[in-house]
Order: sequence, then structure tokens, then C-alpha cells
Amino acid sequence: MIQSAKDIPIHELFSPELAIKYVIPKYQREYTWKKENWDDLFNDIMGENGSEEGPFLGSIICVNKTTETVLSPILEIIDGQQRLTTLSLLYAAIHARLSIENKEDDEFRSELINLKYRLIQKKKPKDTKLELSYQNNNFEDYIEILEESGILEVKEGRPKNLGNRRLYKAYSFFSTKLESYPFDEVRKLLDKINSSHIIKIEVNTNSDAFNLFESINNRGVPLSAIDLIKNSLLSNLEKNKSKTMDDAFEEWKIVIDNLTEDPKIQERFLRHYYNAFKHNEKVKVKIKEGKATKSNLIDIYEQLIKKGALLLLNDLKSKSYTFSRFINPEENDELYKQFTDLLHISGAPSYIFILYLLTEFKNNKQLLKETISFLSKYFVRRSLTDYPATRNLDNIFIGLVEECERNKDNISFEIIKNFLINPERYASDDIFREKLESNIYETNSEAARYILCKIEEENFTKESERDLWKREKEKYVFTIEHILPEGERLPKEWINMIARGDKEKAKKLQEDFVHKLGNLTMTAYNSNLSNLSFDKKRDRKDKNGKSIGYKNNLYLNGKIYPLQNKKEWVIEDIEKRTKILIDEALKLFC
Repeated sequence: MIQSAKDIPIHELFSPELAIKYVIPKYQREYTWKKENWDDLFNDIMGENGSEEGPFLGSIICVNKTTETVLSPILEIIDGQQRLTTLSLLYAAIHARLSIENKEDDEFRSELINLKYRLIQKKKPKDTKLELSYQNNNFEDYIEILEESGILEVKEGRPKNLGNRRLYKAYSFFSTKLESYPFDEVRKLLDKINSSHIIKIEVNTNSDAFNLFESINNRGVPLSAIDLIKNSLLSNLEKNKSKTMDDAFEEWKIVIDNLTEDPKIQERFLRHYYNAFKHNEKVKVKIKEGKATKSNLIDIYEQLIKKGALLLLNDLKSKSYTFSRFINPEENDELYKQFTDLLHISGAPSYIFILYLLTEFKNNKQLLKETISFLSKYFVRRSLTDYPATRNLDNIFIGLVEECERNKDNISFEIIKNFLINPERYASDDIFREKLESNIYETNSEAARYILCKIEEENFTKESERDLWKREKEKYVFTIEHILPEGERLPKEWINMIARGDKEKAKKLQEDFVHKLGNLTMTAYNSNLSNLSFDKKRDRKDKNGKSIGYKNNLYLNGKIYPLQNKKEWVIEDIEKRTKILIDEALKLFC
């Protein structure tokens, strides 16, 4: 398994005389170290005891990829890319700092030349010793850094947005830090780096590397489940000669691209994939829990990989396309409206079932449309009532998959609906109404907003239609507006209107009614309305004379209850409008 393991100094690892190539594989993530990591490495090298000898800087794991046709050693870095990359950037920053010194010292000039050839090949000065991952412009940025530091002469254009990326920030961090260091101190720092040492472990194959990597990381260093699963899958494919490592990675990258870069979504997909198809013998494995969870995910996928790595990769790729349909729906998708509704009401627990449904019944368009529309209604009710409990949702939708499997030959929307509206899985109309009558904004502002938006959308006209879900800078343009203002300092006009000038009474009424459904509407100009008096909110216009108050042509402000024509807003109005909106909500979500 292990070909060699040596404790070697950094000056040997980056020897000017060695024509060695350290390659970061394509499948490795981009450079991710942050300021605290840069600080830690720098402080470790400097030391606190004034010792001239550099410290131990950890280990790297690499696969020897040298072949008979390639004379120069090629080492593929499986673990340690962050450390090697950061050391290279520190070397580059030191070279830039020392280069500005006009010294006639021959020893210094030799030292500077040696430093240069620690990062590029002596006989091929346009070739770097470290080849970074190409993800997120890593290697392109690295080349630019080496050029800026005076090590490499490529004269290519500066990469766009270079300064915003992590690699250049690290280089800038070290460069700034060294500005305050005297010339002699910088040379001492270089000596300490060169005398620092590292454990270099070489193995024969990627499979060996991954096994060792897992072994090391399982002993205390945290590693995400998605990384371990990826490593194991790619390793198996190469070992069994199903695919080359590069080809396998490109296939895996398709899966990840479909899922977005969010590790939580990636992990959720892997859990949902198993839970949606574990009834299939090709997918089912032996686990105690009966379903995929965060804690047993690695065990499940290790078993699936042993069953058939290539089959698994192909299926994950296919299912990830399906998964992407509803986590990132496109406007030309025939189910776009249904998918977006479900996203807006946080229906993620149902993704187990939707993944199954879109796979097994993809040609039954009516079933898909009816079912996903109903799921949005289901989650409005669940979101507001907290019933069923969150901990039960996975089991409910796994159970729904099993119910559909039992009725696969005569599947219908009624079978699906009847399963979900079982009293064990569905809050009653009475409980739903009770929650709608409560201070809904205070208890669940997300559900309140969704309900108001859906009531408005159901009553759109050509004149009133607008995008209530539009975002700017990650925030909704249209937000909930409290007609009777919230906040401690209720203006005098409102105290007079709702309580005939009685401050204490007004305060109590505000506490009891401000968050009721009937006191809520939608606006794209919340900051412009704020706690103005009712008549000013009603008649508010922008600088161009456009109505931005309650005369803005929304159904919520007009036909349903004529805010636009009201002369005052009192508690009786809130009570009446609450009842009307609840009736509308019950029509939509029952």
C-alpha cells in the first residue's frame, strides 16, 4: 500500500535541482484556506522559541504517476494541496519582497535564484513545479502570481476578478505581512521555511491513496461525507478499470453541477436517492436504520460502490438531472409553477417522493401536476401547524413511495392524496383555521407571506399581475406590510384612531391585533410606508406620481376588502378582513 514515507525538509521537497512535478488532480476542490489558516502556518514557521530550526508542518499523500515515457517524477497530490499551495504562495511573496533589495552580495543573489527555481523547473523555466487544480481559475491565478512576484515570465493578461479569489488573497496577505519585515528578517524567515519539514507519503495507486486518506481523516480530521463517497467511488472505478480517474471525475462533476455547489444539497440528494429507490434490489443495502441518514450515509454508499460503482455513477448522474428540475426549475419546464410554489413554501422533505415520482411516472403529466400542486398545499398547512412533526416527514414520504409501489399498476392522484390526508399525517381543518386566526405573522412570517402571495396570484388581472417573488440582493422586493404599524412607538394618529387617545388601550390592541392576517398586506415600498398614518399610507405616491400605497391595484388592497377607499383603520376592520382572508385561504389550501 505505502511505497515510501519520509520526513523531509521543505528545501528538499522544493529542491531547485529536482525536475519534479506536483499535480493537483482535477477532482480536487479549489484552494480553500482562509486568513486563520495563513496566520497559523506563518506563525508555525516563525516559531515562538526563537529556534533557528523550522517546525513540522504535517503530511502529504501522493501517488507516483511517473512512467517510463516520462523521465521527470510526477507526483499526484491526494492530500496536502492546501499546505503545498500556501507554502508556494509564501515563497512567491518572499521572492517579490527580496527582489526589491539592490544587494551586491553574491550569496544573496544565488539564494534568490534558488528560490525562483523552487517554484519553476530549472531546465524548463516556463513550467511550474506545482500544477494546481483548474477549478475556479486556480492554476490561471497561480501563474499570474508567479509572474507578479518575478518568478515566471509569461506576459499573459491578468485574469478577470483575480483579486476577489482566495489564491490571490493569500498571496496579498503574505506580501502585506512581509512589507514590515526588515531585509535580514525576511531572509531568516526563508531559512526557517527551508528547514521546516513534512512527512511525504507515496503510494502506488489512487485506491491506496484514498484508503490511506480515509484512514487518516477518520482519526480526527473532519471530512465531509460527500468527499469520502466521491473519493471511494472514483478510486473503485479506476481500480476496476471501469474508467480512468479523469473520466470518472468528469462524470462525477456532472452530478455535482446538477446539484449546485452547496454541500447540504449534495448530501440531501444522496440521502433522497437511497430513500426513494431502496425498494429496488439494485439500490437496497443492509443497514440497521432502514433509511439513509447523515450518520449512515457513508456506509450505505460504500456498499453501493461494492455492488457496482459504474452502475451507481450512471444512475446518480441520471437522477441528478431529475433532481435539478425541482431544486432549480427552469421557466420552460411544464411544471415550473408547481416546482416554484413548492420551493417558496419550503417543501424539501417531499423531494424523496418527487424524485421517485418524476422517475417512475414521468409520462403521466396530469398525475405529476396534480400531485406537486397538492404538495404545496400540504406544506402550507404543515408549516403553519407544525403537524406532522419534522422528524416524521422522511418516514411519511418514504411510506408514500412504498404505497405507490404497491399500487404501481393503477396509480392515481387519489391514492397519493388519501395517503397524505390521513389524520396521522395531516392537520385538521379546525387546527388549520385556529392557526390562521392566531397572530400568524409572529408565529410564522414565511407561511403568512406565502398565503398572502397565493391569494393575490389567484386573483391576478392583466393590470395587476406582477412578480411577488422577485428578489434584489437576496431579499424579496415585495414584503409584508403591517397596516396598523408594529413597534413600540405607535404614532399619535394611530392611538387616536384605534383607542380614542388612550395610550395603554392602544398598546394592548396593537399587541393583540397587529400580527393578525387581516392586518397584513403586500408592498414593494415598506420603508416608504413604515408607521405613517393610515390616510398617508393609503394615498402614498412616488416622485413620478405612481401609487405605492394601498391604491396600488393589488387584490389584497381592493376587491377583497377596500383599503383603498377606507377613511380609517380600526380593530373592527382587522377582524372583518381577517375572516375574509381566512375563508380565501381555506378555499386555496383545503
